[in-house]
Amino acid sequence: MSISRRKILALVGGGVIVAAGGGLGYAVTRLPKTASLPWQMAGKYQDPRMHALSWALLAPNPHNRQPWMANLAEPGVVTLYADPDRLLPKTDPFNRQITIGLGCFLELLRMAAAENGHRLETTIFPQGSSPAGLDRRPVARVVFTPDTTVARDPLFAQVQLRRSNKEPFDMSRTVDPAALARIGAVVANGARFGGTVDATEVATWRELTHNALQIEIETPRTFQESIDLFRIGHREVDANPDGIDFTGPLFEALHVAGQFTRAAAADPTSSAYKAGLDAVFANTDTAMGHVWLVTAGNSRADQIATGADWLRVNLAVTSEGLGFQPLSQALQEFPEMADHYATVHKRLAPTGGTVQMLSRIGFGPQTTASPRWPLETRIA
Repeated sequence: MSISRRKILALVGGGVIVAAGGGLGYAVTRLPKTASLPWQMAGKYQDPRMHALSWALLAPNPHNRQPWMANLAEPGVVTLYADPDRLLPKTDPFNRQITIGLGCFLELLRMAAAENGHRLETTIFPQGSSPAGLDRRPVARVVFTPDTTVARDPLFAQVQLRRSNKEPFDMSRTVDPAALARIGAVVANGARFGGTVDATEVATWRELTHNALQIEIETPRTFQESIDLFRIGHREVDANPDGIDFTGPLFEALHVAGQFTRAAAADPTSSAYKAGLDAVFANTDTAMGHVWLVTAGNSRADQIATGADWLRVNLAVTSEGLGFQPLSQALQEFPEMADHYATVHKRLAPTGGTVQMLSRIGFGPQTTASPRWPLETRIA
């Protein structure tokens, strides 16, 4: 996670200064070496399937879990599975959000294949699925066919620029309402797009997303799920390039000095915990607009289709020069979130349906790409 100097200094809590001389100075300036390499390797494979997969693994996904595994045993075919070790059982008990992430993956796979002159025929859940959760049955069977006439998607140009921006947005810069129509126009897989940049409505959504995030943090088991996925410092990120990454000189220094650890972040009495709250609420509270997707149904196929549209929305937001960060805590299906879940659905789906995704938009600073596992580790 690229976090501003203001936030990191707040984590020190009490004005503690970390001396970074000699070997320590060298250590804290180190950045991850291998975690960003998949972004550089995208599109550099000869096999059409590997070529497309190298792009697809850059897709957005919950908590950067990268829950995909691809089987290439069948010539010309990618069989996609959900990795059972990469689910989020506390905050995503029915694997709805993970399934949406797999839908993002499949849409980016399609885009990348088209760029390389291949058409895809995709069968979703060829052996069936369960509403209770994902299992070891395949998520999709994807057949690659050479086709030089296949249409390329202009949104593909934004893939390397796409980010989930976890910094406060500039509240002095408003979002052009016309941008919402352009963003919504890219939705093509059945979801209903909605959005607002109206100041009064945005204030309402700021409050709701703030409160929902607070519930997730103050519910021990759901917050611990995030804490367990903290990757603090370049060594941890290179060793496990998934989850929630904290890198950069100041984070390295705080970690080496023992001032920023998973234990401290989980302790409600610690300065790290309190400053962390200020940091994440600075994001919800600086939203300059919100966008969302609603579907009529909530089947696994609906969730995969939502993922395709969510990727498209994300890329369209990027093309507008805007920052984008999902704030879907209020859509999580654990008991403590029930009231906020009901409120969101009453407002955004009053006649029925499922609100699948919710995000803030606005103008934010440039941030780095999220770490990724090498493609070879995602091949079954």
